[in-house]
Amino acid sequence: MFRVRGLTKVYGAGAAEVRALSGVDLDLYPGELVVLLGPSGSGKTTLLNNLGGLDVPTAGELSYRGQDLAAFGEAALTRYRRDTVGFVFQFYNLVPNLTARENVMVSTELSRDPMDVVEALRLVELEDRLDHFPSQLSGGEQQRVAIARALAKNPLLLLCDEPTGALDFTTGKRVLRILVDLKQQLGKTVVLITHNAAIAQVADRVVRLRSGQIVEIHANPRPLPPEEVVW
Repeated sequence: MFRVRGLTKVYGAGAAEVRALSGVDLDLYPGELVVLLGPSGSGKTTLLNNLGGLDVPTAGELSYRGQDLAAFGEAALTRYRRDTVGFVFQFYNLVPNLTARENVMVSTELSRDPMDVVEALRLVELEDRLDHFPSQLSGGEQQRVAIARALAKNPLLLLCDEPTGALDFTTGKRVLRILVDLKQQLGKTVVLITHNAAIAQVADRVVRLRSGQIVEIHANPRPLPPEEVVW
């Protein structure tokens, strides 16, 4: 799905220059769950943002199904983000005066081939909370609405930045279970950022980053079910 070679991202210049990524090589395949693991400042979010078309590399190759994302203009990147990528962030960013159903519906209006809104909420086990507002939902439920919102676009790729970071142990496992199910049942490719090494046990592959570089890629032949992960 992705071919990344020599990917470099530099912010600023001169004494203020920050090299967020430095020569990253990576391949991503359809239908796998990949965890990007590393401490703050290791380049995880920058890599995710480049994969999602939220940012563009300074140098290197970044191709999606043979298309050079690095050469895309803003209009092409907008179409790519709209049609291909679903984003899930640590903070839910729900619209407070819209119900769960309406928050998800917003994303379907941007998609060429959206999923049914109720079906998206059913997949995240919220079919009985369709007409609740964010203030009436727990943190875990709000995160599941955010996942449904990303999923309802019917993207091939789900990019998740610390999706369990603001959740307790039990709720975090439930969110992980949903992401694993989306990979297994719908064939979505899921890339998940975390600094929690325990979460890497659910991944097909673990990519460890440090100081803007990949230091290890580990294939996991038997990912653990989220219920068995010990945090």
